Amino acid sequence: MKVFWTEQAEKQLDQIFEYIAIDSSLYAHRTVVQIIEEAESILHHPQKGRKVPEYERGDIREVFHHPYRIIYLLKDKTIEILSVIHGARLLPDKPK
Repeated sequence: MKVFWTEQAEKQLDQIFEYIAIDSSLYAHRTVVQIIEEAESILHHPQKGRKVPEYERGDIREVFHHPYRIIYLLKDKTIEILSVIHGARLLPDKPK
């Protein structure tokens, strides 16, 4: 299996970095690296994340790097990172 980042998820990572970097570029870098590491760890146990309650689908799951939700889609040979979103934000009605 391989982890693939969607364009949307990559943009969200950039936005997370920019927001945190306002106060500390060091902390921003650490946070983004930790989010990426958490997402990459899904490779070893693709089912480790819980089902996303808003979508109620077995193939869309999430893991956490507090306060961020890393939402991913399980496919045959890939894990697609759909979104990295702050836990306080609402998800769209349908996954993109």
